[in-house]
Amino acid sequence: MKTHARYIHAFGPAILTRFYDPMMRILREEKFKGRLIELARIQPGQRILDVGCGTGTLALLIQQRHPDTDVHGIDGDPKILEIARDKAARARATIAFECAMAWELPYPDATFDLVVSSLVFHHLATDDKRRAAGEILRVLRPSGTLLLADFGPPSNMVGKAIASIVRRFDEVSDHVTERLPRILTDAGFSDVAEIDRFETHIVPITYLRGCK
Repeated sequence: MKTHARYIHAFGPAILTRFYDPMMRILREEKFKGRLIELARIQPGQRILDVGCGTGTLALLIQQRHPDTDVHGIDGDPKILEIARDKAARARATIAFECAMAWELPYPDATFDLVVSSLVFHHLATDDKRRAAGEILRVLRPSGTLLLADFGPPSNMVGKAIASIVRRFDEVSDHVTERLPRILTDAGFSDVAEIDRFETHIVPITYLRGCK
């Protein structure tokens, strides 16, 4: 069984971490993450967790747009969390960042109203996706929601050509072959559905929602 024996940094080698934010700006990060926030329909007083928060952009956007929420973020890379904490401090944002893996969340059961995650699950092996989905379900409160933005099935010829190559790697294959919704359903989420997509030049970013 393939498990989490090797941690994959956001851009692969850890040395590239400092280039993460500049590259994500090129990929219109704030636009597709802004759309995730719109789709989340965040309510005042909600407690929100960003799984795989990276440099904290999504968590920071959430708190800036919804200052009456309690925002937390986890990531397995302590170096990238240093960047996240620095960004939050400069923005005078009170976001609680923790170093942890998606499949081992350091929170009690039923802690959060909403869990979000963007461009993280395609880094995980299939077994770790299942573990992470189970952990997210555990920390969600009854009627809580998961909103996940990640690569989906390609919709153009370039994307389909690339998909034919990456199918060999289960981390990405789960996404381009539409297995991710089933993984969430098998973990116990209900009403799992793609509710929107953000088109790119290669493969779309799809927004999946699942309910507890």
